[in-house]
Amino acid sequence: MSNLVKIAKTEISNSNKLSVIAGLNVLEDDQLTFKVAEKLKKITEAQGNSFIFKASFDKANRSSVDSYRGPGLEKGLEIFRELKKSDYQLITDIHEISQVEKISEVIDVIQIPAFLCRQTDLIKEACQAGKPLNIKKGQFLSPDQMKNIIEKCVNFGNDQVMLCERGTSFGYDNLVVDMLGMSKLKTFNCPIIFDVTHSLQLPGQGKTAAGGRGDQAEDLAKAGVSLGIAGIFIEVHPNPEEALCDGPSATPLDQFESLLHKVNAVDQAVKGF
Repeated sequence: MSNLVKIAKTEISNSNKLSVIAGLNVLEDDQLTFKVAEKLKKITEAQGNSFIFKASFDKANRSSVDSYRGPGLEKGLEIFRELKKSDYQLITDIHEISQVEKISEVIDVIQIPAFLCRQTDLIKEACQAGKPLNIKKGQFLSPDQMKNIIEKCVNFGNDQVMLCERGTSFGYDNLVVDMLGMSKLKTFNCPIIFDVTHSLQLPGQGKTAAGGRGDQAEDLAKAGVSLGIAGIFIEVHPNPEEALCDGPSATPLDQFESLLHKVNAVDQAVKGF
């Protein structure tokens, strides 16, 4: 595997300055999307971090049939195309093989959701699209089991793979982050991304939606970055209480700049910049 993933003008590795994947959990409306993307880009550029904007066009694994899923593929592509006009680097998650071709026309990085990280046909199609991948480690997997997924990617001709830690199931309705496990992931010679937001989830605690511990994002982010990793993944919202999906785990947009400043200080100390 490659320890350096190249995304357009960005080089992501565990030894480079921290990269930032940030954005909305799910696309809600055009105005909110552009507002959040612009703010995040301004903050990350000011602090010298490479930035990839994240948003989902569909949340296919919602707890309840009544949960908001997103605008769908076609509307999502329309919004992503508008963002590309302003030179944003983009990442979004796929859930079905049929989505890969259209998404690849616009998106810079394809994300594989944790629940689907062992779906061989989906991995194969994503690999053959020729895009870098961000593969989330399933909450049900040990770090060692991610080696099999890496080997699949190599077999399908793609070594531009990032592994993303997003917490491990700990009993019912709880997730924990195993820092030694994330350290183990680093030995697989891939850039490691730490999904802070989803590691804060309390799955099922909202009965028909996930609960979360968004107020602890800064502490968790600093702990993960202290391992010397490639990047962090954080979802933000101007008003998490009004977010249509995973609001309890989101970081308020007006707190992101301060959080990133502190996380960058840890990254700098660890990597000796």
